Formats: sequence, C-alpha cells, structure tokens
Amino acid sequence: MILNIQKPIVFLDLETTGIDIVKDRIVEFSFIKIMPDQTEETWTQRINPGMPIPQQSAKIHGITDEDVKDEPSFKELAKQVSSFLEGCDLAGYNSNKFDIPMLAEELARAEVDFDLKKMRHVDVQTIFHKMEQRTLVAAYRFYCNKELENAHSAEADSRATYEVLKAQLDRYEDVDFKDKEGKVSQPVINDIDQLATFSAQNKNVDFAGRVVFNDKGQEVFNFGKYKGKPVEDVFHKDQGYYSWILNGDFPSYTKRVLTAIKLRKMMK
Repeated sequence: MILNIQKPIVFLDLETTGIDIVKDRIVEFSFIKIMPDQTEETWTQRINPGMPIPQQSAKIHGITDEDVKDEPSFKELAKQVSSFLEGCDLAGYNSNKFDIPMLAEELARAEVDFDLKKMRHVDVQTIFHKMEQRTLVAAYRFYCNKELENAHSAEADSRATYEVLKAQLDRYEDVDFKDKEGKVSQPVINDIDQLATFSAQNKNVDFAGRVVFNDKGQEVFNFGKYKGKPVEDVFHKDQGYYSWILNGDFPSYTKRVLTAIKLRKMMK
C-alpha cells in the first residue's frame, strides 16, 4: 500500500555518539522525503560531532572518528536541514523518543529557529510495539519478509522504516484506530493525522517528556519534586525553580518550552 499523503513526509534516522540528547551529537543522518506523488528525495550525510565517538557507539553504527574528521559540523548544515524539512511531516523508528528530540536539540544548539512540534510525527516503532512487540530487524522480517542488511546504517534503517510503515498499512487495513478524543475511526485509513495520533506515546509538551499535558489540558511537570503539578503554579510558588532548570542539564527545547510558559504567565 502506498502512503496517502497531501504533503511530503520525511523518514529519518540518526546515528549518534550516544543516547543522551543533551550531551551526545549526531554523526550521521539520513532523510528520505516521500512526495505526494510518491517520488523520493534522499539526503544521507555524515557529520563531524566535534567530540570523540565512543567505541561502544562505533561498534553499533560502524562510524569512527577517522570517518568523520573531514565532514562538516551539524551547525554548518543546520539551515539546509531546516529547509529540507520545511513543510513536511516526520516519520521514523523510535523517532518520537529519540531521533526527533535529538534533531530538535541539534537545531537549537545551531541557533536555527525551526520548531519540529509544528510537524506531525509518525513513530513506526510505536505502531509496531502496540501491534506486535518487536525490534526494527524483526519488524522488517515480520512485515516485509526480508532480512535487514546493514542494520544501524542510517539510510538502511530509514528505508526499512518506510517499507515497514507501508506494509503495516496493508496488514492493519481493517483495524480500528482512535482519534485524539478516543473515538474509533472505521476502518483505519491511510492518513497521517491518524497515524501520528496512534503512534504518539503520551501528550508531551516538549520532546523529552519533561513537561506533559494532564487530563485538563494543563502543562505539568513530569519529573522531580513537582511531578504532576502545573508549571504555572510551580513558577508562581517557587520562583527559583525556573532558574534552576535554566541553569541545569536539561534539553534546550525543554528550556524553550518552559520559558514560553513563564512569559505567557507574565503577560496575563
């Protein structure tokens, strides 16, 4: 089944120095842009992370310091990345938890004002885990009846993710999805809005999930001593908490979200 899309969707995969979105950096990205007419545009690029690539990470993706020593930094390419992604939706495997937060962090560090939150996000891993509980290699075998060669190569993983999503649409054609209000849509249609809703794990306000929406639609902290408490109430009662976060080891995008909430409160 081909994707039913009205605007481009980019399948992405990142290879990195590690899994800490604050401290680690991208060493390779691959974007496969699928247009509404199903034509494709692929951009795969290695990146000099500006830090040593740990041996344990190099063993996974096969990229060493020597491989990237002459490659551009992410900051050098950040504006091109935002231009490539402009007007698109995003899809990936575990992308809502890792790839998109990591990409948002790199763009913030490069001082490129590009809000990935305005895009719809389809996480193929979430769909897979809700339906089958497996890994990407197993997903590729299960849905596509193929063995994934060059696993942990960014382009191979991005392409496998694209093929898995198309196969999922074929397999689950008669399964009911639910919309944002929990209402069942019959049948599951080939629709990015529904896929993004179904593949969302929770109601994150930021990408890292430090701030989430509660049942009342309020932004609440999802960590620490104020977990579950509305952000506006916390900032009103404990004015030093905002400064502590701003000076702490938190993702840049999380700090940006909290700053926006604080400014909104001050304008009331």
